[in-house]
Amino acid sequence: MRQEEIAPLDELRLTVVIDNETDALSSIDPGVPQIGEIGGFLQRSPPAREFGGHPGNVFFDQCCCACHGLSILATGRRGDRQHSLLFDVGPYASVWMENAARLGIDVSAIEGVFLSHWHFDHSGGFPEVVASIAAARRNRGLPPPFVDVHPDRPDQRGIMLPSGSMVLLPEEPRFDQLEASGGDVIRQAAQHALLESFFFASGGIDRVTAYETGLAGHHSLRGARAEPDPLILDERFVAAVVRGRGVTVLSACSHAGVVNACLAAQRQFPDMPVDVVLGGYHLSGKEMEKRIEPTIADLKDRIRPRVVAPGHCTGWRAKAALASAFAPGRYGPSVVGSSYVLTARDA
Repeated sequence: MRQEEIAPLDELRLTVVIDNETDALSSIDPGVPQIGEIGGFLQRSPPAREFGGHPGNVFFDQCCCACHGLSILATGRRGDRQHSLLFDVGPYASVWMENAARLGIDVSAIEGVFLSHWHFDHSGGFPEVVASIAAARRNRGLPPPFVDVHPDRPDQRGIMLPSGSMVLLPEEPRFDQLEASGGDVIRQAAQHALLESFFFASGGIDRVTAYETGLAGHHSLRGARAEPDPLILDERFVAAVVRGRGVTVLSACSHAGVVNACLAAQRQFPDMPVDVVLGGYHLSGKEMEKRIEPTIADLKDRIRPRVVAPGHCTGWRAKAALASAFAPGRYGPSVVGSSYVLTARDA
């Protein structure tokens, strides 16, 4: 796939439906294209009452719920065409649907659901969320959503601790469950375009850096076999290009390494700067935290993103270090209920 096959967008809106953190109160630096949860609520909600000429809105019964996982709704616009792609669904369908309702998301407008990799904190809500989207689209006379997943599905995954105990994630949704949910299941390992080339879906991510060596202790279970699987080769990212801004990368967990994911995006779009890097950077845990320093060095010197937007599994130590390196002006953490609105710039 060539760079010119991906449609440059006039606007890209990224809404965080699921993430580990909620933070409705922190200020946003000038130049960071982020709208906080309260700001988004006030934009879409009419005043509930008035006090002496001052409009008032009740918010704190409308906060989104945080949980360990990630889901991002990406909506691209080009001219009068618009497409919406859901990137992961998080672990619990109930949390996703409650947050989507509080965020005022038109579920029927979601045309496809993309799974970044087989891990329950990204895939667990799939059957019910897809069924909800399919039903909403059916009620409007729209075709079912596609469900884009990697064909190499393990039964279950987990982390082997130094003690010899394994912390297991719940079992992954099965292909037949996804098909029964009403979605059009597409098993795709190679890179490809999505939704009239509004979005780019990576294939396998090349491992280039010396230090991004996968997730320490990670195992995949297939039947009764548990095999070491630190590389998690089914991981994929999604990218989109906004005219005059560059390429934005959605990297759900960055098990391949957030730098490796960004380098892959740079190879695909060699003439463009990296704009926003949103998602989990997976620099949490004693072994992974050793990679914080080289990761930040490469982000600053090799990738040079306009904004780093770490969330989910990044970890507080890495977030603090990233904020120190990129704030003010280039750091906007991923928190549930927030949005990033990237608008085209004229040359």
